Amino acid sequence: MKEFERKQRLERVEREGATVGADIPDRIVVQGEPLDLRSFVFEIKRLDTVPQGKQAEVDEAKKNLRRERNERKERLEEGDISVEEADDLVSAIIGIDRALNALQQLGPANLEQQISAQQAADQKRWMNFLKQALGKQKSQGRSR
Repeated sequence: MKEFERKQRLERVEREGATVGADIPDRIVVQGEPLDLRSFVFEIKRLDTVPQGKQAEVDEAKKNLRRERNERKERLEEGDISVEEADDLVSAIIGIDRALNALQQLGPANLEQQISAQQAADQKRWMNFLKQALGKQKSQGRSR
């Protein structure tokens, strides 16, 4: 594969909307273990939230998918591969990204954690607002 062909494929992998319209692979080997990726993602996604008992499994799957994505991208960047192999890697990487996006959108089923996280985010936004408001007042007071 020529260098410009490699760069084209790497650009495609990193493109913002690369996962739009992409399919999640039916089955993929992740860290040496076969995984029915599509059925796993749809099973979890169907629940809308990740049940407490499945949270560790989902977190582990996301970690392994990220690691697998990085390894495949590295092979695409540095490997002595054919154009066909590169295209297969690109498709697999985009499919992994699609699966990761679907899994990232799910929240924990623990309502207390969600409420606590929301309150912390609200407090942080409020403090940032106050800092900005007070900072502007101080600078306005000095210029008078």
